[in-house]
Amino acid sequence: MQSIFDRAVDRRGSGSVKWDRADKNFGGTDLLPMWIADMDFPSPPGVLVALRQRVEQGIFGYSVLTGAYYEAVIDWMARRHQCEVKREWIVFAPGVVSALNFAVQAVTEPGDEVMISTPVYAPFYRAVEEWGRVVNRCPLKRSDGRYTFDFEEMERRITPRTRVLMLCSPHNPVGRVWTREELEALGRFCLRHDLMVIADEIHSDLVFQPHTVFWNALPEMAQRTILCTAPSKTFNLAGIQTSNIIIPNEELRRRYRSVAERHHALSPNAFAEAAVVGAYRDSEAWLDELLVYLKGNVDYFCAEVARSLPKLRVLPPEGTYLAWVDCSGLGLSPEERQRFLVEKCKVAFNDGSSFGPEGADFVRVNLACPRSTVEECLHRLRTGGC
Repeated sequence: MQSIFDRAVDRRGSGSVKWDRADKNFGGTDLLPMWIADMDFPSPPGVLVALRQRVEQGIFGYSVLTGAYYEAVIDWMARRHQCEVKREWIVFAPGVVSALNFAVQAVTEPGDEVMISTPVYAPFYRAVEEWGRVVNRCPLKRSDGRYTFDFEEMERRITPRTRVLMLCSPHNPVGRVWTREELEALGRFCLRHDLMVIADEIHSDLVFQPHTVFWNALPEMAQRTILCTAPSKTFNLAGIQTSNIIIPNEELRRRYRSVAERHHALSPNAFAEAAVVGAYRDSEAWLDELLVYLKGNVDYFCAEVARSLPKLRVLPPEGTYLAWVDCSGLGLSPEERQRFLVEKCKVAFNDGSSFGPEGADFVRVNLACPRSTVEECLHRLRTGGC
């Protein structure tokens, strides 16, 4: 039986970064784009209905968020994540990347260090370094193809200037869904060293095993955490530019809002509330179906790589729709590998080096697409010589 997610949508010529910028960004032609993290699936009907209703009003002036928005976020966090959130804790942001930048400025001063477990999503580095702060890089430990926090190394690397830990949970790009025990140990490390936490949980709905909200693992950390959530990855709404930043600590929230206000970034666009309410209130069944489909794509991709692409090794993600693929078997430098993938295989993947030097042997592959796209990707890799 065909799934609704099997339908291919032609996004070329629509202004899609993923599709319309792939050839230019990667320096190739006729590339199959499986790089930037958005999905090739239409957003759920509940979102589309809400947006159509908003369009039919026909007036798109300055907007504020109403009680419907806050209720939708609060109910979603309680129902989906067993996390109690109060209305006053929620601060709108145009995106999690923006929020990471505001949060770093809110809780540090120039010259302060921010500890980051690497490899990690590239905007983490920029959110620190572009504001005169210092990245305290602590690589994840990789053993038998599985990444974990390296607490011994973290203890060695922390300094008196380390003020904050930035957490990616679930982790992009390695695909780990941290266990409650791992997050509790991380929280105790932060308490021991008097650290604040900026937690990016944008992929928290896209998991194949239980996700734990960071402070649910250690409630004492709620007053030390800026929690960044959004419907954008879950429901393919990145272009709507809306995220929900949850900050229980009143003083920390005031500092965050002060930074965001200076950047004129607290006002939602005219479609933000409709999209959030349509997603969180009316689209949960769609998400459950999506997760089954994504898990099928992940399992199929991993099995086919193991069966027919001997030079590659994929680390199956526990969450996200992003596969972290070890290409060391190709015997190529990162630059040579990218040329090979673009020129011989005609595919566009994110270069692992962009996530930090620990990713030099890897590429990140976006599997949030119809199964036919995954099949074409595998075909191109085989014929290209992987």
